[in-house]
Amino acid sequence: MIKIVTIIGARPQIIKAAAISRAIKKYFFKEITEIIVHTGQHYDERMSAIFFEELSIPKPDYNLNVGSSNHGIQTAQMIKGIEEILLKEKPDYIILYGDTNSTLAGAIAASKINIPIVHIEAGLRSYNKAMPEEINRIMCDHVSTLLFSPTKTGFNNLLKEGFKENKSPYNIDNPGIYHCGDIMYDNSLYFSEIAEKKSGILTKYQLKQNEFILGTIHRNNNTDDPKRLNAIFTAINKISESERITIVLPLHPRTNKVLQDNLDRETYIKTINNHLIKIIPPVSFLDMILLEKNSEMIITDSGGVQKEAFFFQKPCIIIRSESEWVEIIDCGLGIIADADESRIYKAFKHFKEIKLPHYNAIFGKGNAAEFICNEMITQSKNKKVK
Repeated sequence: MIKIVTIIGARPQIIKAAAISRAIKKYFFKEITEIIVHTGQHYDERMSAIFFEELSIPKPDYNLNVGSSNHGIQTAQMIKGIEEILLKEKPDYIILYGDTNSTLAGAIAASKINIPIVHIEAGLRSYNKAMPEEINRIMCDHVSTLLFSPTKTGFNNLLKEGFKENKSPYNIDNPGIYHCGDIMYDNSLYFSEIAEKKSGILTKYQLKQNEFILGTIHRNNNTDDPKRLNAIFTAINKISESERITIVLPLHPRTNKVLQDNLDRETYIKTINNHLIKIIPPVSFLDMILLEKNSEMIITDSGGVQKEAFFFQKPCIIIRSESEWVEIIDCGLGIIADADESRIYKAFKHFKEIKLPHYNAIFGKGNAAEFICNEMITQSKNKKVK
C-alpha cells in the first residue's frame, strides 16, 4: 500500500483531482491511500462544497485556508502548511496539478524534505515568463520525480529542456517522463453523461443546442486592463448584434464588478442593456460541461476551457497572446485572437464560414488517471526492490 498526498488549491485542480480519486476508488483502493490537502488558495466554502459533492471527490483531510494575498505571502504560507503535513503523513508521493501557487508551494515543500513529486500536466509551456503560471510549471517540473504530460508537445518540451527518457527506478535526479493523455479528457467523457441527466442549465436560461456562444473571462491581464477589457466586450457586443446570437458569460462576482470599474461608460451600458448577452453567476462543473457541449462556439482566456472546447469539438477563440495547448491551434479548432476587437471578430467570422477540421484524439483515450496510478505503484515497487 502506498500513500499519496494530493494538493489542490483552485477549482480546476479540484476537478482534475476527481479523475485520480475516481481511479483509486474503482481500481486501486487496495494499493493506494490518498490524503487530500486543500490550500485554500481560491476557496469559496459554498462553491467548493458543491464541487466536492457533485464530482464525488473525498472531502479534504486538511484545509490550510491561506486565502488570497500577494504571491510571496500566499506561497510562503502554503509552503509552511504543506511541509508540516508532509512531515506528519510521510507519504510515498505528493501529487501536484498544473501551475498554480499551490503547485509551486507543494514542489518547494516536498523537494526540500525529499518527498518524490508527481507532476500532472508536466511539460506545458507558453514560453511567456511574464505569466506567473509559466514560472510555477517550470520550477515544479525540474524538482519532480514522475512527470506526466498530457500531450506529445509537452513531452517534447521536457526533452528540449534536458530531461531524458531515463530508466527506472526514478528519483529527483533521474526523473521519469511520460506522455499519458489528459486526465481532463477522462473527466469530460465521464461527466458529460452525468451532466445530461443532472444539469438544468439550458432550461434555466432558455438556451438551445448550437444557438449560443459560451464565453469565459477571468485572467487578471484581461479583467484588470481597461484597454483589453473594452476591446473584448466591444467584440462580444459586435458579434451578438451582427449575428443576432446569444452569448453566455458565467462571470465570477469579482469580474462582474470589474466590468463597471474598467469598461468605459458607453461599452458598459451597451453590454448590460444587450439582451443577447447573458451574464450569469459562476456555474458548476456539470453545468459548464453542458454549456460547452451545446454551444456553437467558445470564447475564452482559460487553458482548461480551451481543452474542453476541443474535447466537444467546438471552435475556440482564445483571448490571450499565446496558448500552451498548441495542438488545438495547429489542428485548426483554435485561433489566438488576444484582446483585439478586430481579431476576435475575424476569428468568429472564420469559424462561421468554414467546415470544421477533422477531430484528432490528441489528448489520449480517456484512461490517463489509471495509467498514472499504475506507474506510481510500479515505481514504488521498483524503488523497494532496488
